[in-house]
Amino acid sequence: MSQSDIAIEVRGLTKRFGDFVANDHISMQIRSGEVHGLLGENGAGKTTMMNMLSGILQPTSGEILVHGQPVHLASAKDATRLGIGMVHQHFMLVENFTVLENIMLGVEETKGLGVLNRRAARDKVMALSKQYGLAVDPDAKVGDISVGMQQRAEILKVLYRNADILIFDEPTAVLTPQEIKELLAIFQRLAQEGKAVILISHKLNELQAVAKVTTIIRRGKVIDTVDTKATSTEKLAELMVGRHVTFQRDRVPMPAGPEILKISHLQVVDNQKVTRVHDFDLTIHGGEIVGLAGIDGNGQSELVRAITGLMPTAGGQVTIAGQDRTGATPRQITRSGVGHIPEDRQRYGLILPMSLVDNMSLQVYTVAPYSHHGVLNQKAMVTTTEQLLDQYDVRHSSIMEPAGALSGGNQQKLIIARELSREPQLLIAVNPTRGLDVGAIEFIHSQLLAARAAGHAILLISYELDEIRQLSDRVAVIHQGTIVGQAKTSDLSESEIGLLMAGETVPGKEEMLHAD
Repeated sequence: MSQSDIAIEVRGLTKRFGDFVANDHISMQIRSGEVHGLLGENGAGKTTMMNMLSGILQPTSGEILVHGQPVHLASAKDATRLGIGMVHQHFMLVENFTVLENIMLGVEETKGLGVLNRRAARDKVMALSKQYGLAVDPDAKVGDISVGMQQRAEILKVLYRNADILIFDEPTAVLTPQEIKELLAIFQRLAQEGKAVILISHKLNELQAVAKVTTIIRRGKVIDTVDTKATSTEKLAELMVGRHVTFQRDRVPMPAGPEILKISHLQVVDNQKVTRVHDFDLTIHGGEIVGLAGIDGNGQSELVRAITGLMPTAGGQVTIAGQDRTGATPRQITRSGVGHIPEDRQRYGLILPMSLVDNMSLQVYTVAPYSHHGVLNQKAMVTTTEQLLDQYDVRHSSIMEPAGALSGGNQQKLIIARELSREPQLLIAVNPTRGLDVGAIEFIHSQLLAARAAGHAILLISYELDEIRQLSDRVAVIHQGTIVGQAKTSDLSESEIGLLMAGETVPGKEEMLHAD
């Protein structure tokens, strides 16, 4: 390829935050017409570098060239003007705006007297939606749509701005297998059209499926750039974390323990009076992991909120360790021995402006040794936080920094450390390894299996079927708010689980799937 094929290049790019070096003299080239993978541990500096390429951050030193010309990106508007668009790991959407309004925001077309030309915008959005297979409802409010549709809206927002250099930061972290397959096909189509696509991902199989080359970053420095398909997943993982990583999980058979969670005929109705969960039955025993599989938007979110007291129930019963906890408050449920790794770490898991110490103490600050007669014991809180941050390898610069300053993966590890450290008798884990690198996934999986071995009950809700199949003793499938089948994980193939997720039957296994 000629020099003119280089869409964007960085030379010696460095970014410092005080004494912390997030990016250390990074140099790399991204070519038009191909997908370039970017791989690294949580906190390795991937997102920081991409934020500099998209104008959100400015480098401490180094140079950025777009189509061979040095540029100064003082803002995201500068990047947009040069054809650079970024889809962030945590969506940048206004929840009270419609999908169409979010896509238009900042590049509004007007007609006569400054009136928004919504028809022209709608036509363009729908044309892009059809061209790339990104189905959205332009009139739906973002706060009311699924995570998958929010992802599609973010991609359309970038395409609407005519970007020819597209950056995707962990774009498949919350998508279903079918949505992931469709999205990877879109990346390939964009590259075939001559666009430069940068894909940040921890999912090695996805990079191998679409990325021509992959650059590996470790602790802010480029380690190597490799031919993706010619490099094994094991080698990619080793380059990323600097050690051998095992992909196998040893799940030792466990005797059935006492009944910890029993859900009977549960009904959950949302604010729009739509029934999201109906006639839902599930039981989990100590020493058991039950994986709940389902396509996003089939009642998983409402189910978890009802169990954890974040949403009222309209009928049925939730029993935890023999005690009726239907309609109990979140504090009461927490004190019943329930841990919760939520689906949205920023909305439900953390208070972003608060320090790491305060976030780590959210569930325990009212009890000894963290408080005495209403007075906080800061020393105990700091000591515990330091120990857990070290144990779970949460990359940070100070325990007093706000949680919002951490990378997405490190925010996730902070929540997991907080919830698992309490040794809850019931752990509800929703996409627990979302956005984590393979080394962190290996560690978190080992912690979940250790909790199982200690006799705890775990409800694992994950859109990663591999994760459910590796960790779960039983798998239950939810479709349109109710269980449509459950069985020992070893008795169902991935394709059979997929059929149930789509509301289909599995020939020859109907009786087994509906047995108590």
